[in-house]
Amino acid sequence: MHCQPLPLETTGAFPPLFLDYISQKAHLQPFYGHFPTLSNFEKQIKDKSRFSPEHRTVLVKALERQYTHIAVKPELALLNDPNTFVVTTGHQLNIFTGPLYVIYKIITTINLARKLQAAYPDSKFVPVYWMATEDHDFEEISYFNLFGKKYTWQTQQRGAVGRMTPRELGEALKILPERVPVFEKAYLQCDTLSDAVRCYMNELFGAEGLVCIDGDDAELKRLFLPVIEAELLHREAHQISNATTQKLEAEGYHTQITPREINFFYLEDGLRERIVKDGEVYRVLNSDLTFSEEEIIDTARRHPERFSPNVVLRPLYQEVILPNLAYIGGPSEVPYWLQLKGIFDRFDVPFPMLLPRNFALYINSVSQKRAEKLGVTVEELFWDDVKLRKTFVEKTSTLSLELSQEKKAIEEVFVTILHKAISIDKTLEGAVNAEKTKVLNTLENVEKRLQKAEERNYETEVNQLLGLKAKLFPNGSLQERSDNFLNFYLNDHLFLGKLLDTFDPLDFSFNILTDEEGEEETVTVANSAGVSSQR
Repeated sequence: MHCQPLPLETTGAFPPLFLDYISQKAHLQPFYGHFPTLSNFEKQIKDKSRFSPEHRTVLVKALERQYTHIAVKPELALLNDPNTFVVTTGHQLNIFTGPLYVIYKIITTINLARKLQAAYPDSKFVPVYWMATEDHDFEEISYFNLFGKKYTWQTQQRGAVGRMTPRELGEALKILPERVPVFEKAYLQCDTLSDAVRCYMNELFGAEGLVCIDGDDAELKRLFLPVIEAELLHREAHQISNATTQKLEAEGYHTQITPREINFFYLEDGLRERIVKDGEVYRVLNSDLTFSEEEIIDTARRHPERFSPNVVLRPLYQEVILPNLAYIGGPSEVPYWLQLKGIFDRFDVPFPMLLPRNFALYINSVSQKRAEKLGVTVEELFWDDVKLRKTFVEKTSTLSLELSQEKKAIEEVFVTILHKAISIDKTLEGAVNAEKTKVLNTLENVEKRLQKAEERNYETEVNQLLGLKAKLFPNGSLQERSDNFLNFYLNDHLFLGKLLDTFDPLDFSFNILTDEEGEEETVTVANSAGVSSQR
């Protein structure tokens, strides 16, 4: 697989705060700890070396429980070693992995662990996928796109998605264009969506050492109890984060998250609702549950698993229970972490390095050949349709479609006219300039008509160009935000392995991926031999 890097800023697809962060703009430094360079990981390792041995013990036991039904599992006991650290990414439990960028996040994390292992051989590094099992926004995970068709999970289940049964997805499996055994096993044999995601992620990436963690765990939540109590009693997180948010917005940035007065949900089977304080009473919205201060603190101490952190405190929960060095996130995640450093400082928890995930556009050989035939560059494909069409026709046409010389000539004529008019009557200046504007506007309209007429002459090529753009940018969005990895994996079971070999986790570029010459023939032979992406 060949990789051509593009600067992220040339794509027009990333927010200013994210771009300024990866550019290491000095005014953003107070909002994070160490910037993710290979040499800076030495400092991060030192910061995280004080991670509690007791927390490691609880973590390993929790993972062993969660991996009970996995036959071939990662080396979980390794996490008891004080010289073992993790690098982490997280995401919702989108069905069939969801959009392609979820896979990119996982692969970036695995490759970062590999790179750190080579650079710091005295320590061990484990890639971790934080499964957002407590999330209750079912609509966001309920669909995926494959070969231009949308598949949707219909269910009456409610509450935390990780606790839902995935058996209903058997109907979706029946109508897929091909059988996908890895998902059949996961969705039809597992009791919860959390177990199913762990199952298929282990099938796809277990050989690479990936560990999947479910934070919906009573013993892990007990480690977070001091924060739960502090938030319920003192409600400091929203004050701290709001102060940071105001500073970022004063710099002109759009911020991602809005803290609540209490940043916890109350979690039970079928229920995940916000906790609010109304006078002296704590209420769980959209339920009949109410607590006095004494009752809610007692509940937290007896059942910490009932308290689910929202987006403001989930990152802190992750860092309390994991010996984590870095969080790998996308262009929305990295900016919202920048709103949270003050909360980490308040609880004396090291702030992780924030590492952008890998970004990519995969262009198969057919699309690549079409782009070459049309003479369009990859950079141009990121333009909007109007600019792309206009530039293509101007570049392809043998005629000059611009009237710049004619406009210049008109300007010169009106200079002479204006000189004569002013010499006769100075009040004519406005009228002459108005007439000049009319003539120039007329030329503008003529120029547009020439462009449209020439576009019609190249209608076939323009349609091919826009069809190529639509294929590579489904629904006008980046491919990685729409297409599922099965779009490519079903045709090439080595696809994941190629991504692992191609991506550099510390190269913050947009990767244009194309097949090497002769690669397709190799893939066909490999697939017929039953070779999978596992190595």
